[in-house]
Amino acid sequence: MIDAVKKHWRVGLLVVVLLASTVVLFAPQFAPDAGAEGVADGEEAAGGLTNLQFGLDLDGGTRIRAPLVGYTAMEVPFDGAAPATVASEVADELPETTSSDVNAELRTQEEGGSGQVEVTDPDVSEAQFESALSAAGYTHDGIRPGVTDETREATINVIEGKINEAGLSGGSVREIVDASGRSYVLVEVPGEDIEDVKSLLAERGTVRIDIFVPNDSGGTVERGVLTQEDFENIGTATRSDRGGSYVPVSVVDDAPEGEESPAERLQRSVREANQAAGNPNTDGWTCAESPAERDKCADDYTQSEEPRLLLVVDDEVVNSFGMDGSLLNPMVSGTWVNDPGFRLTTGAGEGSFERAQQISINLRAGALPAELGDGSSSYISPTQGEQFKFYSLITGVLSVFAVAGMVFLRYREPKVALPMTVTALSEVYALLGFAALVAYPLDLAVIAGFIAVVGTGVDDLVIIADEVMSEGEVHSKKVFNSRFRRAFWVIGAAAATTIIAMSPLMVLSLGDLSGFAIFTILGVLIGVLITRPAYGDILRSLLTER
Repeated sequence: MIDAVKKHWRVGLLVVVLLASTVVLFAPQFAPDAGAEGVADGEEAAGGLTNLQFGLDLDGGTRIRAPLVGYTAMEVPFDGAAPATVASEVADELPETTSSDVNAELRTQEEGGSGQVEVTDPDVSEAQFESALSAAGYTHDGIRPGVTDETREATINVIEGKINEAGLSGGSVREIVDASGRSYVLVEVPGEDIEDVKSLLAERGTVRIDIFVPNDSGGTVERGVLTQEDFENIGTATRSDRGGSYVPVSVVDDAPEGEESPAERLQRSVREANQAAGNPNTDGWTCAESPAERDKCADDYTQSEEPRLLLVVDDEVVNSFGMDGSLLNPMVSGTWVNDPGFRLTTGAGEGSFERAQQISINLRAGALPAELGDGSSSYISPTQGEQFKFYSLITGVLSVFAVAGMVFLRYREPKVALPMTVTALSEVYALLGFAALVAYPLDLAVIAGFIAVVGTGVDDLVIIADEVMSEGEVHSKKVFNSRFRRAFWVIGAAAATTIIAMSPLMVLSLGDLSGFAIFTILGVLIGVLITRPAYGDILRSLLTER
């Protein structure tokens, strides 16, 4: 038994690979877990009976391709200034632009250092950006549309976070580059309507807390008391038993030695606002226009006679709310910072819960470093996706029968043709197992790669069979091995050529072509390392006697 295993270890390796693929494809342990990344709670694996996941082409859904809005100035001499200083000085020359929309990155240390400066404010034109650079005293070596690689990567990560936090199953985000070298962000979300995806991506995702303080001149607003990075332990959107909606949050309560923590900053700002408004009591800030409804505030917060916390999303006030005594009292006394938690309320009107959900998503995923510009979008309905899936299956079956038929017509011997067909199909089965293992979504390009693998695989097996049988029947294992080695050198060289030709498609950001290249290369490697040697063992056993 041991001798037989050693003798036919190549066939044994193929069997092990096929068994492993079967386990990965069908065992529930390898199914995407509910609540895992890319899978909504309570949702089944995208493949149904198997653990395969299907991409946009086969499941239906939305595809959006768009550039990131912004301009980047190249080779800007910093003259020893820190990048933050450079960004601040340029932002000061753009009156309607905040410092968060201007970034500077040091690239070289020579002669005081130089780097790139980018602006991501969609309202800033190239001419305005160039004027701001000149006004701030900085030269440059040209301005190009688009953002830096770091900003692009950060934006992709944030969009991925938004998709995952929203529970959109199977969504993917990646960078692609067109023929002119311009970069785009490609967002694909299977099974989702185009408007829902656009609305998720349309928001920049900035969330902050301001404080309105009334006074004789109409009031002032202290901006950015809390910003995006000041929140932690962010809860999910919740409906209040009083009809409103809210997101429970806690505030960061630590800071470097000698600095004020975000929780201390909010506590101090609330106490100062309370005193400035001439309301030193700790009974709470209610809505002056409707005191009985403590969880609702007037639409126009500037008419309030008491301070208001303002919930600002993407620079728009989405709610202004008061503060009851149970929260205001510890803030005024200075004990709230020991347990710095509160609720971001979104009111009780229509759409309040949806706003709370969006705020939770924005806080968890973060703010987009740059907005998506005008691009292209497409939508494939689930019905059309099912049709593509069915046609892909029919195409695959027809290709198998066509290959099997030609092989049988060529050799007229089942002991040569049948192992050849089964071996070629085992490559596809192993690739399906790999796709399920890494949760790679199958689309039309990947299916095309499978068909290419069947074609190239059978080509190689035909070369082996023809070389082995070229001089008539072979009875000696020694002769068989000699002929098989000659054939294997040929298919090895062909495999190397295929891998070299496909490698650029795999590493470049060319959209669907990457999937085609990846699975074609994997198929070639599985063939050369596993299935071709196994077929040689099978053929040796069937054709030789000694």
